Amino acid sequence: MNSPVSSVLKQLITYDKSIVQPVYVQVAQQIVNAIQRGYLSKGTKLPGTRALSQLLQVHRNTAVAIYDELASQGWVEIIANKGTFVLLPEEKAKRIKATSEQVYRAYHYPKAAGFPFQQSFHLASNLQHTEARYVVNDGKPDLRLHPIHQFSRWYSAAMKRKPLIQKWNRTTIVSTSLFKTQLCNYLNVTRGFHIQPHNILNTRSTEMSLYIVSQLLIKQGDLVLVGQLSHYASNTIFQEAGATIRTIPVDDEGLDVEYIRQHFVKKRIRCVYVSANRHYPTTKTLSAKRRLKLLELAKAYGFAIIEDDYDYDFQFNGLAMLPMTTADTNGMVIYLGKIGQSLFPSFQSGFIVAPENLINEAYNYLTLLDEQGDIIQEQMLSELIAEGEIYRLLKKNSVTYKQRRDLLCSYLEQYFKDTIRFEKPSGGLAIWLTFNETISLVKLAEEAEKRDVFLPKTILYQDKKTCAIRFGFGHLDEYEIEEVVSRLKLAYDKVINF
Repeated sequence: MNSPVSSVLKQLITYDKSIVQPVYVQVAQQIVNAIQRGYLSKGTKLPGTRALSQLLQVHRNTAVAIYDELASQGWVEIIANKGTFVLLPEEKAKRIKATSEQVYRAYHYPKAAGFPFQQSFHLASNLQHTEARYVVNDGKPDLRLHPIHQFSRWYSAAMKRKPLIQKWNRTTIVSTSLFKTQLCNYLNVTRGFHIQPHNILNTRSTEMSLYIVSQLLIKQGDLVLVGQLSHYASNTIFQEAGATIRTIPVDDEGLDVEYIRQHFVKKRIRCVYVSANRHYPTTKTLSAKRRLKLLELAKAYGFAIIEDDYDYDFQFNGLAMLPMTTADTNGMVIYLGKIGQSLFPSFQSGFIVAPENLINEAYNYLTLLDEQGDIIQEQMLSELIAEGEIYRLLKKNSVTYKQRRDLLCSYLEQYFKDTIRFEKPSGGLAIWLTFNETISLVKLAEEAEKRDVFLPKTILYQDKKTCAIRFGFGHLDEYEIEEVVSRLKLAYDKVINF
């Protein structure tokens, strides 16, 4: 127990039984580090399993597992009746000699690059850290509504499908994937499309879809029109592509198309970005009349329409208005959507619907970013579509979200009364909340956080004409909704009386 090797191991090895990683793996990794750094040289005899278990205060079976793990990786050789001896791989790296008592503290990786590189102002992170118990977002689903045990069963079943190996090993596209066929059928039924699989490209997210489209459409200085209040992530993508962004007024009928005709048609518009079903962030729906006008204008002046339908599935009252794409006979609209919003985020998928020649070019960009894709996700989603599970989960969760929307509206009326105004949206997972008296939303967020409610800066909209919040409610249950609204009212009273 007092041998030099035992002393080295005692100094270097620590483990934590509270984490998921098994103890034997933790210890084995640290012994590998010790070998790599030269603390244990080739041929060194390690303590027996009994001695190792006493040294590390672990069960002997754990000690046996440690040596078995090292042997399976080729770091030690176990010789019967003789012991366990250190080996070194034939192609070993240069030894690193450390003086620290703990191997992982031996060196520090440099904090800054030693060479210049291009930094982007537009891509600066907008993430904020908070310890608040309640967080208001811009309208995301509630992960607690997702059936965890069913997901594990679906994922396991998809993993066992024999065709998956062939898909992983594919070198060329020989036929349309099952997922594209199922997605095409699903969209034709639920959104009124008349598309074929060659009109669809599936991506990891709507943001990836928009990035690919912007690379195809936009050159430096191209004019892109967005709503006067619009989505920060979309604007960032356009700016990074080199676009010049100009804003269009938004009223109760959505984007003001006539304003585009009067002010921009002579300036060679490249594309117009619109959330036709529910404008982000105000939730206003683009009227049928303005949809037709925008399509006519796009055809007359040759610009593209990017229709981002981020929450089409969450429709509570009546039927959702069909996408503009369904009325597009000239190939002027690029449709961006999501599927699987009632699933965990890792199982959600974005997609692009567009004419075939544009989809072919978009596919070339996608292969650079994500050549393999997620075969298991596609397999699982195609089965869930075929079995009707996607539709069933969506309808089931929509009932819950509608109840939460109605509850939020009633609490807002109860607590805030005449100090705010809002319209109950026909769908979606957020409400556009406008304050009648202009206040500092930054101060409101500060006071709210003191009361355990976090309002991220990405949901606050304030300028000379606007003082509003995009209040996401989907992720909050009935109890949390009242707690958030009541605490927000206390914060509001503090700011208004400051």
